[in-house]
Amino acid sequence: MRDGGDLELVPGFGPPGQTSFEEFYSAHFQALTIQLYAYTRDLAGAQDIAQEAFCRALARWKRLADYDDPSAWVRRVAWNLVTSRWRKTRTAALFLRQQRLAHVAEPSPDRVALAHALATLKPDHRRAVILHYLADLPIAEIARQEGVSENTVKSWLHRARTALATQLSEEEADRA
Repeated sequence: MRDGGDLELVPGFGPPGQTSFEEFYSAHFQALTIQLYAYTRDLAGAQDIAQEAFCRALARWKRLADYDDPSAWVRRVAWNLVTSRWRKTRTAALFLRQQRLAHVAEPSPDRVALAHALATLKPDHRRAVILHYLADLPIAEIARQEGVSENTVKSWLHRARTALATQLSEEEADRA
């Protein structure tokens, strides 16, 4: 003990009628966890939420210690945390449900043939075809992106179209 009565600095000691946070935590943590578990049916989640509520209480303990029932404050915070977690989970589930494709049709034989034919092209030629025909980029933009002249891009596109025509006509002949 120090002169001047600094008893509140020593754990477990304080003004009459006040308990230390450690005593408060020990007395109420398990009961709050059981309540939250009964509500959420998730023991780990209930423990996490109770712990978070008590952490928030610790940060405000000087004020809370003067309350008639600080456990009511902690309980209210814990229930608010449960509600907040439930809302976040519901929002995430709704988002995921909206992102899910209901049904994706299988690729058509023509699409499979095109993908196979594209895979046989040189990488520069394949990029040029994809950027020009799928991304709708003009030849000048492709040239700028690839760091080559516009004539080079035109050459790549010409060679790629020729190779694709040959590949696709051979596959068409094989199917017939």
